[in-house]
Amino acid sequence: MSRLRAFLAFLWDFIIGDDPLIALFVVVALGVTAVVAAAGVAAWWVMPIAVIVTLALSVWRAADADTAAPPRREPEPVEPTVHQH
Repeated sequence: MSRLRAFLAFLWDFIIGDDPLIALFVVVALGVTAVVAAAGVAAWWVMPIAVIVTLALSVWRAADADTAAPPRREPEPVEPTVHQH
């Protein structure tokens, strides 16, 4: 794999990672921040709100996916071994 291709693969994995939806939310939040700032309004409040909404969505989706998973089996108890000397 060429160095450029390896670097682009790293960037994709780093930025997009496991959840492309979060990456999309970050891009949209940055865009909204830019638009609000360009309008001459203080834009400091946009990113904290975006972080809270994105985190809540991510946790909600993870919890929802966890409830859809089959129940986990309890591991079998292991009898302690007794060493005789």
